[in-house]
Parts: sequence; C-alpha cells; structure tokens
Amino acid sequence: MHRINPSRPVYSALEPDPCAETHLIVAEAEGASAVTDLFSKADSAFAERATLLYVANSSDGDALVERLERLNAKAFRLLPDVVWLLRGLAQFLESATMGTAIYVAGTQGFIGEVALLAGTYGAGLDSLRMEHRGSLAKRVRCVHCKSIEEQVVTATVICSQCKVRLLVRDHYSHRLNAFMGVSIDAENLIEQSHGRKPVP
Repeated sequence: MHRINPSRPVYSALEPDPCAETHLIVAEAEGASAVTDLFSKADSAFAERATLLYVANSSDGDALVERLERLNAKAFRLLPDVVWLLRGLAQFLESATMGTAIYVAGTQGFIGEVALLAGTYGAGLDSLRMEHRGSLAKRVRCVHCKSIEEQVVTATVICSQCKVRLLVRDHYSHRLNAFMGVSIDAENLIEQSHGRKPVP
C-alpha cells in the first residue's frame, strides 16, 4: 500500500511476494477478481503455498467461487460471512510464522477490519498487501456523538444518532476503520451549546 496523504489509504494492485514461504489471502465479493489477477502474476509454486479465505456476495452467484476454486490453492475456505472469515483468519494468524505474506482484497470497510485483526497479531499496515475492489462506500464516524454511519457514498450525511449534518472528511482513522464526519454547521452547534439561538 502506498500513501500520499498519511491518513487516507491509497491501494495498488496485489503483487506476489517472491520471498514469502506462505501466502495468506483474504477476500470478499469482487475482491475475487483481484485474487485471480494475483495468481496470474505468480509462479506455479505460489498456489502450493497459498491459503485463501473468501466471503461471497449474494449477488455474485457461483461464478466467482468457481473461478477461485480453479486457482487450486493449497487450502480454500468459503465462509458464510465476514464474521466467520475473521474467526478463520484469527485461527490462522495464531499459528502463522515468519515468512507469511498477507494479501487482502475487497471494500474499504473489509480491508480495515482485516487490518485491525492482523494488527493484534503483530502484522503492521506496511506488511499487508491490500487492494480495493467493489463498492466505494465508506464507514463514517461522527466526531460529535461517536456513532458510525455505514455505507456512505455521498460527501455529506445526516448522523442517525445526533442528527447533525456531517461533512465526510478525507481523514481516515486506521484505529477506528472509519472516515471522520464533522458538522457542516459547526457555528450553529457552538451557538446552541452556549444556549444562544443560531444565526439565520
């Protein structure tokens, strides 16, 4: 992953690590295409050392799953949802050794969840290979009430908890796996907090 803004992640295409002894690949939905692209760049020994964890999307049908099965990874696990995938990932990471390369492909929220879990096992952000595929929707955290808005695709959103109109900033928190949402009407909020009527 390369970052221009140290806060906002910018992803590049997955590339095989020629020095890795084991390859752990986790993907969701349209991330399957990134995985097939990854295998097409790798040598024949790559699949023999690869474990693939995947969560399909209900709209994907069986086509993507069949494509992944044809890659002939050493181990391929199709999980029912992201919760189960993270459990499987945790089990793998508990016994992972040095020389394990971790690849992640999917949406921003999915990548963030995997990165957070991997971090608890000592895998830093710079050691993960990550590619964004699929929806551009964001997770947004309201800085005023700390609630999370899911699947935000617009530059502004109304917080479902405190009802403040938020501007979705470019600042992304890896710790929270969310972009920050700040009040567009900050001056009105200050006036209200001081018990004065907002300026029309």
